[in-house]
Amino acid sequence: MIKLLKKLIILTIAVGIVLSIYKFKDIQFFILKKIYIRQYEEYVTLYSNEYNVDENLIYAIIKAESNFNKDAISNKEAKGLMQIVYSTAVDVAKILNIEINEQDIMDPKTNIMLGTKYISMLISKYKNIPIALAAYNAGSGNVDKWIEEGTLQPNGENIENIPFKETNNYVRKILRDYKIYKEIYKGDN
Repeated sequence: MIKLLKKLIILTIAVGIVLSIYKFKDIQFFILKKIYIRQYEEYVTLYSNEYNVDENLIYAIIKAESNFNKDAISNKEAKGLMQIVYSTAVDVAKILNIEINEQDIMDPKTNIMLGTKYISMLISKYKNIPIALAAYNAGSGNVDKWIEEGTLQPNGENIENIPFKETNNYVRKILRDYKIYKEIYKGDN
C-alpha cells in the first residue's frame, strides 16, 4: 500500500511538472503574440502568397520598419508600414504595371503590396534572405559593391561583415524576429 502511494505521489508530481511546463509554454506564446503581433493579415497573406515570400518575414520587416504604424515616416522619407521611399515605390509600381502617387504609399494595402514585391525581387536577385534584407535597408547598389569588393559573400556566410552598423543591426533584428514569428505562429498558417 505504501509503495502504491509513493508511486501515485511520484506520478502526480511528474504530471504536475509536465503540465506546468506545458502551461508555461502557453503563457510564453501568449506574451510573445502580444509583442509579435500580426496586423493587416489580409494584405500580408494576399501579397506574400502572390509574390512567394514567407508571411512571417513580411511581419518581421513591418515590425522592424514601422512597428505596425501605418503613418510612420522616417527621417529619410521612407513611408508606411514597410517604409518604402517614393523612388523605390515608383520603380516597383512600374514593374507591377500600376500607377501610384506619393500618398498611395501610406495606404496599408498598397504599401504591403509594394514592399512585399520589392523584398521578393531582392530575394530573387540575391538568392539569400539576409543579403536581400541588407539590400532592402541599405540599397542594392551598396550590397552589390560589398559583394564585388569581397566584403560580403554572395551566399551570406559572412553577413556579420556588413559595413553599415545600422544595416548590420537591421539584418540581425529581422532575422531574429523572423525566427520568432515562425516559431510562435507555426501552426497558424
